[in-house]
Amino acid sequence: MGNDNGGSKDSVVIVGGGIGGLATALVLSKSGHNVTVLEKAAQFVEIGAGLQLAPNATRVLTSLGLMDKIRDVGVFPNRLRLKTALTDEDLTSLDLGEGFIQRYGAPYVVMHRNDLLRILLEGCQAQPSVELLPGKEIKSVANEGDGVVAECADGSVYRGQVLIGADGLWSTVRKKLSDDVPVCSGYVSYRGTVPTDKATAHAPLDEVVAWIGPGLHYVQYPLRSGNLYNQVAVFRSDQYLQGKEDWGNSDELEEKFSVTCEHIRKAMPLLGRDHRWPMYDREPIDRWTKGNFTLLGDAAHPMLQYLAQGACQAIEDANAIGEALTRMPGNVNKALTMYEQARTLRTARVQRNARLWGDMWHIDGAGRLMRDELFSSRALDDHSHIDWLYGKRDPLVMSD
Repeated sequence: MGNDNGGSKDSVVIVGGGIGGLATALVLSKSGHNVTVLEKAAQFVEIGAGLQLAPNATRVLTSLGLMDKIRDVGVFPNRLRLKTALTDEDLTSLDLGEGFIQRYGAPYVVMHRNDLLRILLEGCQAQPSVELLPGKEIKSVANEGDGVVAECADGSVYRGQVLIGADGLWSTVRKKLSDDVPVCSGYVSYRGTVPTDKATAHAPLDEVVAWIGPGLHYVQYPLRSGNLYNQVAVFRSDQYLQGKEDWGNSDELEEKFSVTCEHIRKAMPLLGRDHRWPMYDREPIDRWTKGNFTLLGDAAHPMLQYLAQGACQAIEDANAIGEALTRMPGNVNKALTMYEQARTLRTARVQRNARLWGDMWHIDGAGRLMRDELFSSRALDDHSHIDWLYGKRDPLVMSD
């Protein structure tokens, strides 16, 4: 049947070597576990461009000793700003300066996805207890005795005390727990980077700016110490609603954004057109765990991007499962139950709020006028809508 790693009483098998999987491997290795990471792709890479990391994630990354490396390649913006996509008017903003950092105990960072993955990968490579195995497509996972076993398509077999499915939106491991399928939002995203000095129109280089409008939005922010500029265009596809196969194509992109403000129209020519990302999430589920295996990150709670929390919640998961296994040594089932009970409640709230936030961004008519009035009247030092998300908390608390 191929290679069999045999497993051990303190070993963990992680399916998926993305941000969530590698963060979990690093957390668990530092708490004394032997970890094997099985990644389907031929190498450990991230597809995409920019990534926003709020304090609920950067606190964890700081605790892992990674912040110095993140400072070398990331950008620490001074402000998040919301503007109208049709008229370029300011709606509201959030100051990310010293008061914000003191309030939440960590900074807000934007960086390239591959940069974060590389930093996590290097952290794992420095840990003798982490084995990183690319080219390992999972065929099946199962509980076996007091442990778990994973069989790969190449016939190799890996055993451990715990198995964590961190294999993304289309998770194979999740199928052992639920027969649900991803939900398509009917929105599509185009994104990419350009050298900052080539950007035809950019916002202030110390800000993350989102222009929101009817059925669309546009986001800009700097990356790699300000040398790269990230751009994202998202819109609701009429062609999707009409059942067309080639929905959300570049022609529809141009049509949708033709009505936006001059700034966006000037920026659009340098937006990449070679790849589009249809936007999916799933309905929250109550159970992530079966025996000695569980789910993490997008495999557990894929969410729409409007709160910029996909990677952040995966990093929170990594911290929580590490804490649970530390608090319950020798009792895997109780540890996984503790992890599941805490994380399912919180991540379901984030998933639902991400959908709601998207609806608010994209509303039209009288609702848009009411939203603009609400946002414009918000006190700039009001943190009531984000304290629950960014605030310091016990990683295993069962409710928010």
